[in-house]
Amino acid sequence: MMGFSMEELTPQRIVEELDKYIIGQQEAKRAVAIALRNRYRRMLLPEDLREEILPKNILMIGPTGVGKTEIARRLARLVNAPFVKVEATKFTEVGYVGRDVDAMIRDLTETSVQMVKAERMASVQEKAQELAKERLLEVLVPSPRPSMGFANPLETLFGVRTTSPPSAESLRQESEILRRRAELRERLEAGELDEEMVEIEVEEQTSPIIEVITGQGVEELGINLQDMFGGLFPKRRKRRRVTVREALRILTIEEAQKLIDMDEVIREAIRRAEQLGIVFIDEIDKIAGREQGAGPDVSREGVQRDLLPIIEGSTVITKYGPVRTDHILFIAAGAFHSTKPSDLIPELQGRLPIRVELHPLTEEDFVRILVEPENALTKQYSALLATEGVEVIFTEDGIREIARIAAAINEQGEDIGARRLHTVMEKVMEEISFKAPDLSRTASSFRTQPHRVVIDAAYVRSRLEGILQDRDLTRYIL
Repeated sequence: MMGFSMEELTPQRIVEELDKYIIGQQEAKRAVAIALRNRYRRMLLPEDLREEILPKNILMIGPTGVGKTEIARRLARLVNAPFVKVEATKFTEVGYVGRDVDAMIRDLTETSVQMVKAERMASVQEKAQELAKERLLEVLVPSPRPSMGFANPLETLFGVRTTSPPSAESLRQESEILRRRAELRERLEAGELDEEMVEIEVEEQTSPIIEVITGQGVEELGINLQDMFGGLFPKRRKRRRVTVREALRILTIEEAQKLIDMDEVIREAIRRAEQLGIVFIDEIDKIAGREQGAGPDVSREGVQRDLLPIIEGSTVITKYGPVRTDHILFIAAGAFHSTKPSDLIPELQGRLPIRVELHPLTEEDFVRILVEPENALTKQYSALLATEGVEVIFTEDGIREIARIAAAINEQGEDIGARRLHTVMEKVMEEISFKAPDLSRTASSFRTQPHRVVIDAAYVRSRLEGILQDRDLTRYIL
């Protein structure tokens, strides 16, 4: 799914794009489409009014495997918005050992920085490649070393060198170097040198990770000492022996990083996280409830209370600077099998005003999931086995049989939604996937056409019959 501009993403268009990947759940799609469009509408308002309009956070209620996470993830991809998925059960109340809820905003900011950095590097890719080629040519055809001699101490200290007219010999050497580099450039661009080995010098990118014990628990901070002390210490470099193709890739990355302004990247990343960021909080039903006393779940209500200021709007300190959460869109989700939304503390319920219920998937939904989405499982398996020269054809009755079996197993045991299709499909395709290389070699020795395998209802039953008859085995295998 490609990113679109906010202007062209009407609610109807958003739903149409989500329909390409998620079957059904129209109510949830409409809710997130309206929330996303409201962001665009807010941007068109005067600044004083814009600050007053807060996002309408969403609570998705539905069993596992029905598309809650996928809706949020695809929504973020539509507009290239920073997106992070967290699990509510991973956080603990302040004062307990574990991650505090502020970490989700730090993760979102990190994601945003990496997104903007990648975009900026892509925009200077062409220029960076040219600079990388120049560096590589200097390695392949080095300039002659200057003659050793005693330098004036003042010249060494201040970096000022006295110049003298170049000799005829030095001019001849320089002309010869330029000629050889021009020849190598042609061969380099033609790909003739790709597999040749070369030794290059690169900067070490590792930054030490320091664990800091704070009032909010243990946090890992990546500290770049080079940035802290500026040019006080020289950058560490190391020599690597790689192919010319790999050297060109490494040097292009280095040159692209030199061409972008990281301060501007961070400013844009923070703005994007604050204005467009989406945080998906999964398994929020697991922290519902207002238990009393001590025990492993004593911090559940505490986590809910810690979430309140984050969702309502506060400032979180990250290693890139302060980030305001006022306009970040929060989408919470949970199955709510043993609890219900009203078990959340009232303050948190009020910060999730839009409620949408996602419905369990039926056999007919499974049929559509296997065929219609752009990333449908049948399309994935066909593409994977085509690389081995095996053509897989799924018949209509074969697809219906897979859907029927998946739905039946969900009814008999735990309902894990569309994820059941993955387990059933993998069992159906196991034999073909295992023998695919041998099948294609056998086929190529007799004919030029790829080996064809038809997956019909009879084939599906033959692969699953023994497992389905053994109810205990079904619980473990499917």
